[in-house]
This record gives sequence, C-alpha cells and structure tokens, in this order.
Amino acid sequence: MKSIITTKNLSKTYGKKSAAFRALKDIDLEIFEGESVAIVGKSGSGKSTLMHLLALLDKPTSGSIYINGVNSTKLKPRQLNKMRNRYFGFVFQQFFMNANDTVLNNVLLPLKISGTRRRARKKLAMEALKVVGLEEKAMNKANNLSGGQKQRVCIARAIVNNPKVIFADEPTGNLDSATGAKVEKLLFDLNKKGVTLIIVTHDEDLAKKCQRQIHIADGEMK
Repeated sequence: MKSIITTKNLSKTYGKKSAAFRALKDIDLEIFEGESVAIVGKSGSGKSTLMHLLALLDKPTSGSIYINGVNSTKLKPRQLNKMRNRYFGFVFQQFFMNANDTVLNNVLLPLKISGTRRRARKKLAMEALKVVGLEEKAMNKANNLSGGQKQRVCIARAIVNNPKVIFADEPTGNLDSATGAKVEKLLFDLNKKGVTLIIVTHDEDLAKKCQRQIHIADGEMK
C-alpha cells in the first residue's frame, strides 16, 4: 500500500520555559491510502493535537509531516492551504456551519475556497448531498436541521472536493445511538470506496470498527 501521511519525530509543545507542556513527543507514524484508522486516547492524551497536526490545521514544534511524499513543514502558508483543501475533508463533533445560511451554501464552501467555477459548484454540492441522502434539504436553513442531519451535511461538505482523506473528530459524540450508527455507516461506506478515514475518538466500539487503532497516552504512541 502507498503511504499518504507519514510523520517523523513529530512533537508539539505549548507554552515556553517553565510553563512549557509537551503535548506530543516524537511521534513516528505512517497512514496508508484507503485505510481506516482510529486515534484513541483519554481526554488530554494528545489525540486531538495529533489530528490537528496531521490535518495541517496546526504546526508542529519539531519533526516532519509528509503528505503523499511532500514535506508539508517546508511549505508556505498558501501552499499549505492548497494542500489541505486538495487532500482533506473534515467532520467535527461541533458542526461549524453557518446556521443562518442554506444547506447548499454550507456544502459549497470548500469549492469556493478551491476556486471551482461557479457553474460547477451547485452540481458538485448536490451530488454530495445526494450521497448523504439530503438533496431535498438543499434550500433549508442549516439551523432547521436535526443533529443527525447537520452531521450528514458536514459529511457532504467533507466529500464535495473529492478528498483523499477524511478526518472525523468524535463524529458521533453529539448524536443518539441510532443516528450515530447511520453517520458511522456513511463514513465507512466512503472508506470502502477508497477514501482514507482517520477517526479521533474515545469510543472503543467505534475504534474497533477501524482496521487499525493508534493509542495515545501522555503525548506518546502506546
């Protein structure tokens, strides 16, 4: 299998001098195309810090992150943004949607950022909404949706740019078990189609559904 994300001696420290806290310590990790991987750990373990670094949402204090063989730590901010938008989709526990805008416009956002032509945006966004079964809600305001529907819109937004990797941070944390199961199925169905799935969770049952579990404790891989 081909590596899509590789880290070497990845570390993250917050604060300085006597107030310094090492959230991650020399993480060496390889994630392959098409894998489903769970990053597991208790609150404060460093698992969310690791995800933010892997997803290029934060910068490491030291070490390297290679995306498809390219050392992202050597890139300029504009190049980083382009790489993030090209390779990654995001599904968070908090929905991070514009509640007063339409479902369609929320899903369109990554296409605007990537510079996709206006004419193509609606078609691609509607196709993504069809995947999650919400095409009939396209013109509804986001704040009129249920929690489960909002999470499915987030999945549509995550896949609209045809990403190589989806990061899902506690994707079912705010959902009841039945709705959570539907969201899980959507994510793993995408994985079966070849999308690399990286889930951050403290839910052992969800983690076990992934092909591989990475356990983080006190900033270290166990």
